[in-house]
Amino acid sequence: MILELIAQNMAPIMFLSLIGFLLLGYPVAFALAANGLLFFFVGVELAPLSGGSINLSWPLLNAMPERFWGVLSNETLLAIPFFTFMGIVLEKSGMAEDLLDTIGQLFGPVRGGLAYAVIIVGALLAATTGVVAASVIAMGLISLPIMLRYGYDRRIASGVIAASGTLAQIIPPSLVLIVLADQLGRSVGDMYKGALIPGMVLTGIYLGYVAVVSIFRPNMMPALPKEARTLGSGVTSLAVILALGVAIFLFARDWMDASHGGNAGILAAGLAVIVVYALAVLDKALKINLMSRLAQQVVIVLIPPLALIFLVLGTIFLGVATPTEGGAMGAMGALILSAVKSRLSMAVVRDALAATTRLSAFVMFILLGARVFSLTFYGVNGHLWVEHLLTSLPGGEMGFLIVVSLLVFFLAFFLDFFELAFIIVPLLAPAAEKLGIDLIWFGVILGVNMQTSFMHPPFGFALFFLRSVAPKSAYVDKVTGKMTDPVKTSQIYWGAVPFVFIQIVMIGIVIAFPGMVMHYKGKPIDPSTVQMTLPDMPGLGGGFGGLGGLGAPGAAPGGGNSLGLPPLGGLGAPMGQPAEPPQGGGASLGIPAPMGLGGLPPVTGN
Repeated sequence: MILELIAQNMAPIMFLSLIGFLLLGYPVAFALAANGLLFFFVGVELAPLSGGSINLSWPLLNAMPERFWGVLSNETLLAIPFFTFMGIVLEKSGMAEDLLDTIGQLFGPVRGGLAYAVIIVGALLAATTGVVAASVIAMGLISLPIMLRYGYDRRIASGVIAASGTLAQIIPPSLVLIVLADQLGRSVGDMYKGALIPGMVLTGIYLGYVAVVSIFRPNMMPALPKEARTLGSGVTSLAVILALGVAIFLFARDWMDASHGGNAGILAAGLAVIVVYALAVLDKALKINLMSRLAQQVVIVLIPPLALIFLVLGTIFLGVATPTEGGAMGAMGALILSAVKSRLSMAVVRDALAATTRLSAFVMFILLGARVFSLTFYGVNGHLWVEHLLTSLPGGEMGFLIVVSLLVFFLAFFLDFFELAFIIVPLLAPAAEKLGIDLIWFGVILGVNMQTSFMHPPFGFALFFLRSVAPKSAYVDKVTGKMTDPVKTSQIYWGAVPFVFIQIVMIGIVIAFPGMVMHYKGKPIDPSTVQMTLPDMPGLGGGFGGLGGLGAPGAAPGGGNSLGLPPLGGLGAPMGQPAEPPQGGGASLGIPAPMGLGGLPPVTGN
């Protein structure tokens, strides 16, 4: 009796056992594989008692090598090591330090200027690195001491740094978007297009939160003192050079519109950026000083990472490169930028390769373990159990999305985004597809949701990364010479709470406004504008003459017809009249010799 109960409920028991393995602290890859093999053996023994709900047998294990090879030969996943390598090299190149210093100077006179700078740089690093750890650690090392030096509240400073680092989770070329696209069976390029606007909107909401706090609690984020703004003001000069860039863009776009069509805007933007950058470099190198120091620095520091973003994402969105090829170009671009800054060395390359190898091996082992788990789980009809459970939820599509969002949010307390992507997403995708939910939209919702796994305890990795670089004891500030208090772990956690709520709100926004994602499909086609014209087929000659005779006496001369089809031989004889036999030995249907049947003897009744 007990064995029959177990056999008929193998799928939920297997799923709960996996959660138990993970909560006990076993490595995810080995927990998946061990769970799969254990229940495979149990399932084979209990199959006769299951009433047909278990479809496992020992020969099924022979499929395992082929499943492993499917993982190892997946070219889409090659983008992960490329983007990881690019991010780590950029972290070593000092690009984050230059960006934070320059944008901090730009927003320095404004309350909360450093917080604005951290969020903007976090978005730029997300679009160039795609690695949360690199973004959080770089900004924690560079910006946190400066924010503490000038009187920022520790909770605000910690929350802004951790949250802006997690933008690398949703802004392309995010690693988790690559994994989600692979698990959902969709294009990585489409996933990147769909996630771009939600990522930018989330960045804007972060900036809006900082603006609100700076108005109502100005003492929590003061402006930089004048002596700290070493680049001066020069905003007018920056506005002039930006206006010049916009003018060049508009002129070039109109000029190239006729010859380059949809790509004219992108090419014009590229030309405008090159011209503005060249002017800034020449102005600084030749000491002409038409531009202020601030304007020079902003242009020279911002444009290289923006060019790298275009090299990676622009080529993917234009269809010039696949995500894997875009990642390879990004890795090469990161090496070039590091070399230009004289930061490239064998030590940097060695560290980047070691970190890339560790992360790639981590992902690969989880994928292999997931393959073992899924073989057994599908063998006990677990996918049907999950699909039935989720599609029968009240509320249809909206009820499904709400329940799944709550489930993923809860599981994010215990699992990181890779584990969620490899374990949970393959179980949810069939149910979503059956309900008619667009899987790119569904993937972006999950991606925004999985950001929370970095921001809340007990496994908020962004909080751990920040804790590893934040001062743990009082120290003497190098610039002011004053004793500075440490940052407590509780302050880091409380600082993250408002941003977790913002991310939850963002999940609701993406669900409520699917058009933010659906733009990846392009403009819808108006059926009334579609025209279909079938060309004449001169090679058929008159052998297919007279199809119009099938329809009406008013057929087109020469046997034509109102559909625009060419004449169809003996088939087209007027109603009630026998078709003419073919000439030259064709078949009795009237197919002419030029069709390739002319050399065959006529068909007879013998």
